[in-house]
Amino acid sequence: MTVRGRRRTAILGAAADLFAEHGYRGVSIDDLGRAVGTTGPALYRHFSGKQALLGEVLVDISERLERRGRELVESAGDAEEALEELLRGHIAFALDEPALITVHDRELGNLTDGDRRRVRRLQRGYVEQWVGVLAHLRPHTPLHVLRAAVHAVFGLLNSTPHSRGKLPRQQMERLLLDMGRAALTVPTAASS
Repeated sequence: MTVRGRRRTAILGAAADLFAEHGYRGVSIDDLGRAVGTTGPALYRHFSGKQALLGEVLVDISERLERRGRELVESAGDAEEALEELLRGHIAFALDEPALITVHDRELGNLTDGDRRRVRRLQRGYVEQWVGVLAHLRPHTPLHVLRAAVHAVFGLLNSTPHSRGKLPRQQMERLLLDMGRAALTVPTAASS
């Protein structure tokens, strides 16, 4: 990664942390600059403003999740392995980047219409990767039911910024993996 790429990544990470802790409106461009060891106005070399930076934070994570999901599905030997890898990948994201979950939950409304549409489009693509895998595992379940199940499991996995408590990471990973797998593969009355 280039120096500029590393700098951009550091800015996005610091912005996610600050937006999660103080909210979008509670963070100034100067706060963002200080967090990465520069001045606020220096950030304009990388982003046109605070709203553009927020947009980039949420578009970036949406792109990464969608791309990683596609890679995991394509490299899996079968649908069971694909589901396992998707779960493990999303759990790692939820445990490693809780600030991004918090920022998404609270700040999506502060995006420009264009950035919000991009985030939503990428998220729909990510959900459909999961739905495609589940359709192989539960071929008689309607797609709208599988889609609802995926969203419900995302709610479970994305609750980790609030639910992890004092559980060690390995124990939380196992718990989330078992719960996610069970929730996505259990036959339901809604399946018929």
